[in-house]
Amino acid sequence: MPGIILLGLGPGDPNLLTRQAWAQLLISSELWLRTREHPVVAELPPEIKINSFDDLQTQGENAGRVNDSIVAKIIELGKRPVGVTFAVPGHPLVGDAACLEIARKAHETRLELRVIAGISFLTPIVTAFGLGQYPGLSFCDAIELRKAHVPPFSPEVPVLITQISSQLIAKEVKKVLCSVYPEHHKVNLINAAGTTDELVEEICLCELGQRQPIGLLTCLYLPPLGEGTSFEKLQEIVAHLRAPDGCPWDKKQTHRSLRAHLIEEAYETLDALDSGDSGKIREEFGDLMLQIVLHAQIASEEGEFRMADILQGICEKLVRRHPHVFEGIEVDGVGKVLENWEAIKKAERQANGEEEKGILDGIPLALPALSQAQEYQNRAARVGFDWPKIDGVLEKIEEEIREVRDATNRDELAAELGDLLFALVNFARWKDIDPEAALRGTNTRFKQRFSFIERRARQQKRELSTLSLDEMETHWQEAKTAE
Repeated sequence: MPGIILLGLGPGDPNLLTRQAWAQLLISSELWLRTREHPVVAELPPEIKINSFDDLQTQGENAGRVNDSIVAKIIELGKRPVGVTFAVPGHPLVGDAACLEIARKAHETRLELRVIAGISFLTPIVTAFGLGQYPGLSFCDAIELRKAHVPPFSPEVPVLITQISSQLIAKEVKKVLCSVYPEHHKVNLINAAGTTDELVEEICLCELGQRQPIGLLTCLYLPPLGEGTSFEKLQEIVAHLRAPDGCPWDKKQTHRSLRAHLIEEAYETLDALDSGDSGKIREEFGDLMLQIVLHAQIASEEGEFRMADILQGICEKLVRRHPHVFEGIEVDGVGKVLENWEAIKKAERQANGEEEKGILDGIPLALPALSQAQEYQNRAARVGFDWPKIDGVLEKIEEEIREVRDATNRDELAAELGDLLFALVNFARWKDIDPEAALRGTNTRFKQRFSFIERRARQQKRELSTLSLDEMETHWQEAKTAE
């Protein structure tokens, strides 16, 4: 009859095959295997017609579509009058992403599904490593993991990664893991767990996929990175600080009382970025993140929203506003991307029943003036309100300089200076320079050079005000040379 049987072959030792699985194998005339490289296969009745997906799993660059191809084929075979039996190492629903997807699609299409359990590969691995002492043990399919850019699990928990069936997959898994874990992080490569050929090798993460024996029964044990390395740990600490037995200062904070701290941390982060000091940048990112988590915790306590709502909202927004990345829509350059962005935002506002707003209405009034001017110009340019060439920008600057010179009173001068600054911001935009950062850099250099003049005056045991302008200029040039 039509339908799918997902059958677990156990971890490897034929003696660990369940009686239910063996009974099913004895009455099967045809069997589809994830891999023939499993010790139980040699014990199967010779009259069974055996097919496998080994060729898919050794196709190098095409291996990224292994699970998709397996799922599609098994669903297709399951619709036949005789159905299909798909046998995999271990337990079908433990660590095998393809089987999980087959089960989901079978349910969607009302295709009959039967699962014949097998002893999971986890059993011999947990026994070998004593992993019962580690809470939160997680596992992941390497074929799915290699498609990611960052690991989809917390670095504070141990992880078992299955289906590391080739050197190529091992190298691609290493690349993903190294986005979070250091290259010298110790890991264990496990081959043929639960069989007489079981082999466990401790290596550094950077060595994965180099010279180790790897086959279709290979998995990787990834020890925790260490306490305090996950986003969840930061949330827990902040929640504890706000708890009844927490910190008196943290407990009394509100969205409004933290406003100044958020602004301060944002500016300190900008200072760190301008300094180029990676240690300072890392520290200030942490301080800025703390402010976000604090606000999220306060909102959760007040029943407004939770951190999960924040994360889900921004994830959905990023995917929705990047159809050229996630939906395969063709775009011609950055300009078209920005046009689409504005069109998508407009559609979002309409869907939410919001009043029609101007293209500049969403820009915060609290932004620094230079940043605000740059954002106004960026948005106007997205809809074509821009000079066709940079020559027009330069001519506008020259025009504004003349008007500054010709101003006849204070109010007129203030207006013309504003126009000149606005034109200079436009020039910076054309040159892809952040005017706010540029001015901050100039301010920093001015402070450093002027401090140098002050130090020279102290070394000469003179008051700063007694230095002539020529002397100050000499020290100023010394400071520039020292830079």
